[in-house]
Amino acid sequence: MIWDDSGFLLSKNKYSENSLIVEIFTKNYGKNSGIIYGGTSKKIKNYLQVGNELYVNYNSKSISRLGYFKIEIYKAFSPVYFENSQKLHCITSAMNLIKLLTAESQSNQKIYNLIYEFYEIISLNNWLKKYIFWELKLLKTLGYDLELDTLVNKTIINNKTQYIVKSSNEERIVPNFLIDKEDSSEDIQTLLNGLKLVSDFMEKTILKPNNLNYPLSRIQFVSSLK
Repeated sequence: MIWDDSGFLLSKNKYSENSLIVEIFTKNYGKNSGIIYGGTSKKIKNYLQVGNELYVNYNSKSISRLGYFKIEIYKAFSPVYFENSQKLHCITSAMNLIKLLTAESQSNQKIYNLIYEFYEIISLNNWLKKYIFWELKLLKTLGYDLELDTLVNKTIINNKTQYIVKSSNEERIVPNFLIDKEDSSEDIQTLLNGLKLVSDFMEKTILKPNNLNYPLSRIQFVSSLK
């Protein structure tokens, strides 16, 4: 099996003294794993940053065997944010989310386009709120729609609107901006509450049922915001 494509680097792990095993989400072939021989060399390791977009040539003797990549840099997204730890952690967390939630070798143009949309979002000043909605859009694209609008009850407390979602054993407040799209709140604690709500949904609905560990990259991302 031989093909050429473009793709975003999702992860990399050392394979031998000079090589790496990587996962790349490609435009036409979805998520694929493979070896990059010489991946630790000075010639290419600088642009093998998670989140960068690459030209890839993939070669495998059979579907059941791990193939190998030859790569060239297409666009270096990650280095733009080397001085911004919050956005850099966000890139790593977002790519890891795609790695965890997508199936091997299944093309998904919508996910590929969402990665471009992600980079448009984090270039903005009010990126965090938009990123939370991006996560919800990603989950919906993958078949996990939180459907908050249909779950919440609206109440008025001290002349302020409050949205509450109830279950058989829990009642929790939903940040207004997740329901009221006109809400202009940029308070960091409110945004963190929104991010935690999405995190809890993912853990309960996706990660635990599929025996997946809560990603360390997401913990690091959230910690960088505090």
